[in-house]
Amino acid sequence: MKSILRNLLSILIPAALLAALPVNAQQLDTLGISEVNVNPAVAESVRGAGKLNEMNRVLEALDGQLIDRMNTTRKFQVVRRSDLPSILREQDLVESGLIEAGGDAAESFQISGVKYLLVPVVDDFQDYVETAEFEAIGQRAQRRVVRFSMVARIYDSTTGTLLESANFQISNRDVTDQAAHITRDGDLSDELLVAITRKMADRIALHVIDYTHPALVVARTGEQVTINRGDGGGMERGQSWEVFAVGEELIDPGTGMSLGREEVPVGEVTITRVTPLTSTAQIQEDYGIERLHVLRRKD
Repeated sequence: MKSILRNLLSILIPAALLAALPVNAQQLDTLGISEVNVNPAVAESVRGAGKLNEMNRVLEALDGQLIDRMNTTRKFQVVRRSDLPSILREQDLVESGLIEAGGDAAESFQISGVKYLLVPVVDDFQDYVETAEFEAIGQRAQRRVVRFSMVARIYDSTTGTLLESANFQISNRDVTDQAAHITRDGDLSDELLVAITRKMADRIALHVIDYTHPALVVARTGEQVTINRGDGGGMERGQSWEVFAVGEELIDPGTGMSLGREEVPVGEVTITRVTPLTSTAQIQEDYGIERLHVLRRKD
């Protein structure tokens, strides 16, 4: 735990840099994103299978895709370690006064300006080709299979507390019929790996904003509502969303931990218009939809 938190310190920016941000950017929560890490056992397995280059290409692409997708949500001021002028060492942070000296600095984790930390870790990667031979016609069919799994953890940067941990899996299959002597493996890799990386980044980004900034009804006019999410927040025309009134906080009697707040269904809406910052929806079912009610996507 200490080593993870210590590594996370290097992605945080000095308070002076935050102060230089535009006013509208300072009004957003700041999200730090660490480099994509790989479990050692996964790295060893991929190396043994001869697919280390493929996995590294995914990791390099995913690093940029996560930054892009999180920024597109328009809910955060996004920073990452590679965006900083230099890599900040823990000692430099202590000396600068950005964290409290004394004890374990990583455990203190008193960092100015950064509210959330996103730590993505790869816990499975498989890339192989299934081939079926058709000798009668001198052709073969290839099916490329890529399985990719990640754990995304969200930390509170002021305490080092783990707020949320979620696992995401993607399996893409690309089937091509081709003559036995033709090889297009490289082309397939480029297309398939880019697609799987984009999907993974999208799923992680949407989960992060679902947890930190749930979709809310911000206005109602007649049978129409306005939602505080736009085209970067997973909103699409024709989607159905359930609406919930939020009740009191629920506490687990066994552990004393918060289970979130009670959510009571009060209706259903369909997205009719999406803009960069907001979306408009038509009410389909209404049992008392009001401003600040929470929306959840229907499965």
